[in-house]
Amino acid sequence: MGDVRSFGPVVDENSRVLILGSMPGEESLRKQQYYANPRNQFWPIIYAIFGLKPDVSYDKRINFVLSKGIALWDVIERCERKGSLDSNIRNEKPNNIKELLKAYQNIRLVVFNGIKAYKTYRKNIGFGQADGIIYKRLPSTSPVPGKNIKSLTEKVKDWKIISEFLSK
Repeated sequence: MGDVRSFGPVVDENSRVLILGSMPGEESLRKQQYYANPRNQFWPIIYAIFGLKPDVSYDKRINFVLSKGIALWDVIERCERKGSLDSNIRNEKPNNIKELLKAYQNIRLVVFNGIKAYKTYRKNIGFGQADGIIYKRLPSTSPVPGKNIKSLTEKVKDWKIISEFLSK
């Protein structure tokens, strides 16, 4: 098992939604890019909720999410993991998400990309603060099929909570 570290958040003062993954997969870590595995459905979904097709350039993708008021980060700062599977994560240490939310107070919706991100946040950080933030677990965009397999169309429908929230 290798020691794995995530990278910093993609966030700015205009961010109103924070999308939290668990820990970047091997391809993302290698490229130092969020959701770099071409089979991961994150970028097609995030563009589709706005009725668009994804840019090819990673820099343009990052500029796109920031322009929409979306921040990206991971619940886990570091862990031990062999491969990319969430089920292989051991000895995780969470990122300081409370500090991020304190620093970027326009963030009012926090969504979790899959069950591992949600459960790790619940266990290590918790939802008990009276902070006015809405928390929502969404189906994973991972290319690895889980228990509750959904089609891309079904996932886009679930993920639309983000574009609906941002249009308010």
